[in-house]
Amino acid sequence: MTEFTLPEPKKTRYTAAHILQTEEWGELKSSFGWYAVRAKTGPLSVQILFRKLPLGFTIAYIPKPPTRIFRKNVKLGEEVDRVCKENKAIFLKVEPDEWEAEDQLDYQLDGWRIGDPIQPPRTIVIDLRGTEDEILARMKQKTRYNIRLSGRKGVTVRAWDDIDAFYEMVQTTGGRDGFGVHTKEYYQRAYELFQPSGAAELLVSEYEGKALAAVMVFISGNRAWYMYGASNNEERNKMPTYLIQWEAMRWAKEHGAVLYDLYGVPDYDAEHLEKHFTGTQRNEGLWGVYRFKRGFGGEVKRAAQALDRVYKPFLYALYRTVKK
Repeated sequence: MTEFTLPEPKKTRYTAAHILQTEEWGELKSSFGWYAVRAKTGPLSVQILFRKLPLGFTIAYIPKPPTRIFRKNVKLGEEVDRVCKENKAIFLKVEPDEWEAEDQLDYQLDGWRIGDPIQPPRTIVIDLRGTEDEILARMKQKTRYNIRLSGRKGVTVRAWDDIDAFYEMVQTTGGRDGFGVHTKEYYQRAYELFQPSGAAELLVSEYEGKALAAVMVFISGNRAWYMYGASNNEERNKMPTYLIQWEAMRWAKEHGAVLYDLYGVPDYDAEHLEKHFTGTQRNEGLWGVYRFKRGFGGEVKRAAQALDRVYKPFLYALYRTVKK
């Protein structure tokens, strides 16, 4: 097999690893069907997640590594290969921690194949730099209005730790908007792993003591991610989802984030999204999510292409056939 090499990405200025490369994330996934192994060479390391398949085989997955470590340290790439083969991986999926660039659209590397993404490929990223008034000024007028309206109507936001109530709200949201949800134990474990160190917070918006909406936001270095959110069907005219999202951004900014990732919109370019998000048929699922998220003034961005490094071609082809 050829040298472990990925294409040159755009330059980034991230001050820490992506949240999916943290040890806490490895512990979280290890509680729910995966196990984590950290491949190390000197001071550099990368976390690999493995999921077991029949007959002792596995699939390997590296979520959001900084791709430059593979370009600049061949030994680490060789160690990743060694660990994957030791764990009988059929293939390794890598989703680089980079945004899509023009020169990443059509490449094909020996030993690598274009893969299907696991994480949402397209998202909206909000710039948290500047004053709060400047951040608000970049939002759509209606979103800015709804944030202020919610506060005027008596909605408040605070930190929360009621995972049982959060899970009930998540189920309501999933049923209303057609989303799959994790188990209650998953959200509980995520909270226990990340919140005590300040790497995550669960926030709730309330009206007269009644929980209306909640979000779980994560932070690593100068980036934050809105990954889990929910709302019930009560007092929706008081716009609690707008206020809580704004308070989550404020929390992220106070903890050092300069970028806030809303984590998932339909996988179309910005022009297509703007042209087609209206209409009753676009109110649910990710289209409904886009209608909401677009108002916060961020930039639509697409992640770099997922890549599969194939170790066992026949079993890889069989796996993809069965998966489809």
